[in-house]
Amino acid sequence: MSNIFLKEDKGISPPPATAAKVGTAANSEAVVNVHTNSTGKEGCSQQPDISTELRDMSRLILEQREELRHTKTQLEALENRLSASESLIDQLKAENQASQREKEQSRVSFSASLLTGGTQSIGPAGDLPLVFKNIITNIGGAYSAYTGVFRAPIRGAYWFSLTVYGLGHQTIHTAASLLKNGGHVVIVYCHQPVYSGSCSNGASLLLEVGDEVFVRLHPGAWVRDIPQHPTTFSGHLLFPM
Repeated sequence: MSNIFLKEDKGISPPPATAAKVGTAANSEAVVNVHTNSTGKEGCSQQPDISTELRDMSRLILEQREELRHTKTQLEALENRLSASESLIDQLKAENQASQREKEQSRVSFSASLLTGGTQSIGPAGDLPLVFKNIITNIGGAYSAYTGVFRAPIRGAYWFSLTVYGLGHQTIHTAASLLKNGGHVVIVYCHQPVYSGSCSNGASLLLEVGDEVFVRLHPGAWVRDIPQHPTTFSGHLLFPM
């Protein structure tokens, strides 16, 4: 009977060593599965997505290129505006300089007496040019004390006046003529037998640039100047044209 009992025990319960091997194999498989899962899933989740990063970098480069293009366009617009401003400034400077030159040229006025000092009578003589040597005013420098000629610097309307002084004489008169480019304009004439006297005349003339106005002694007449300067020649620009 004891042998029958042993056979039944062997069929019901496996040996402890076999169970231990089965357990060990199961545990090893579990460990392998855990290791596989950890290296498979967790390892893949930690690696960067290269394609996504490349797309992001490409988009960033495109955005930067667009910003650079926009900035370049703005710079070109600013350069164009700066160039236009510089051209406008140069134009305004040129216009201002031209206006200043025109303004300076329009300031024309002179007065001169016959002698710089002392007392002297000139004449009687023929058609003698009179040179008014004593400059009183010569704004614009259009009158020459060396030649006695006024030369118009700009086209315009000018006013000229002439006053002469002379001694009284029975046969000699006091007279001088105002001329434009050698042509007679007006005469200043007076005559008295005794003492002294003076007379005046004037004219408004339209002159072109370079036209000349001067004074000549009337043939057979005389004029006189003294320290008080009664014999004078004057002119000034009324307005340019």
